[in-house]
Amino acid sequence: MILNRYEQMIARRYLLPGKGEGFIFLVAAISLIAVMLGVAALIVVMSVMNGFRAELFDKIVGLNGHAVVQGYGGRLDNWQDIAAKARATPGVTSASPLIEQPLLATFQGRVEAALIRGMTEEDIRESPSLKGKVVAGSLDAIRTGSGKVAVGSRLAENMGVTVGQTISIINPAGRSTPFGTVPRQIPYEVGAIFEIGIYDYDKAFVIMPMKDAQTLLLLGDKVGMVEVQTNDPDRVGEILAPLAEQVRGQALVIDWRQMNSSLFEALQVDRVVSFVILSLIILVAVFNILSSLIMLVRAKTRDIAILRTMGATRSSLLRIFVTVGLAIGSLGTLAGLVLGSIILFFRQGILDGVQFLTGQQIWDPSIRFLTTLPSKPDPVEIVAICLMAIGFSFLATLYPALKAANTDPVQVLRYE
Repeated sequence: MILNRYEQMIARRYLLPGKGEGFIFLVAAISLIAVMLGVAALIVVMSVMNGFRAELFDKIVGLNGHAVVQGYGGRLDNWQDIAAKARATPGVTSASPLIEQPLLATFQGRVEAALIRGMTEEDIRESPSLKGKVVAGSLDAIRTGSGKVAVGSRLAENMGVTVGQTISIINPAGRSTPFGTVPRQIPYEVGAIFEIGIYDYDKAFVIMPMKDAQTLLLLGDKVGMVEVQTNDPDRVGEILAPLAEQVRGQALVIDWRQMNSSLFEALQVDRVVSFVILSLIILVAVFNILSSLIMLVRAKTRDIAILRTMGATRSSLLRIFVTVGLAIGSLGTLAGLVLGSIILFFRQGILDGVQFLTGQQIWDPSIRFLTTLPSKPDPVEIVAICLMAIGFSFLATLYPALKAANTDPVQVLRYE
């Protein structure tokens, strides 16, 4: 908003406290702080929600693929043919065999539920979810016939096992004897311990080469599913529609949305609800701006009347009071942007400090899925939050500014 020199001077004067105007200044300061807190809260919460969704998507989809072609009964006999069809489908970047089977793992009398995951050696070493996530040992040691496996950090912690020690995997589907079925119990050396960052995976996964998993589960040359990666996960249903038609009656094509639909839908609902509720903080701050401007107009009624008699126009007074309100809202928005950035930068330290002071584990990985507090600021979203705060501030200035512009100097100065 363009102001001339005298309008700028008056606007600056009204922004600073005058004699007997301390209460008005206090209300304006509270308004600024409220806008700052509202903007900061929105930026922090939306960035954390974005980060939470992005981390879950990267790790879940990175480990499970954008979709899987799963055989009926959990077995694929002709998986080589299905994998070839998948690779020939436009938009598909890779298709790999995969085995997943819940079993039991034991170590020195401790028994834990484990999810056995059989992968090709290439996938084990090149998987983006495993690459760089090894906390002990090496994935290079996990080779076919080596008798070595990689286990999740939480599972290793619960069992008390370290690299180089041997765990036993129990498969209830063992060999038949005259006395019944005897479960298979095969020992494996721990060659690597990894931490993906998702609690449910880190507490259960035991990763081994595909051939070893087939031997353990007595599958022969069968696999459980074919994992498919595409060039656009948001269009995975459209991309894999031709493949679903080709394998109809043999297998099902399940994409990442179907596998994790309840989780991502809950995140989306939580995101919208959080935005609406936290926006109320900015609305409260806007009402404070409205109140402070109304009080300022009432306190400056005589000054406004004098300005009108000296030639000030209605539009000039309108610009002055709109500028005062917008200045409060804009300064609060800028301060909120800075405060939100600081909180996001030190978010993990702040979380740890709050947990230490309260003695409560606020971020429980078993409930939150992720082991650390994520963040992914969206510049477009942040700009939208700032524009919303400034827009609300502008709307709050209209009534008091119009009230000041319509002041009748004759009525005000009649008895002066």
